[in-house]
Amino acid sequence: MMSVDLIFKIAGIGIVVGILHTVLAKIGKEEYAYIATLAGVVIVLTMVIDIISKLFDNIKSVFRLN
Repeated sequence: MMSVDLIFKIAGIGIVVGILHTVLAKIGKEEYAYIATLAGVVIVLTMVIDIISKLFDNIKSVFRLN
């Protein structure tokens, strides 16, 4: 079962990355701002991919596809 904690972690990462991107863009470091945004996306995608792999494992066990 998906936890509300995961949703809050993803939202927190999004807020932090958004603020970091804005601050870096305002001081003229657009390249670093885009790198920070990309890092945030990669972190969230790894979290989501882990959940999706667990979902597929559960589906395989329910339909006895092992």
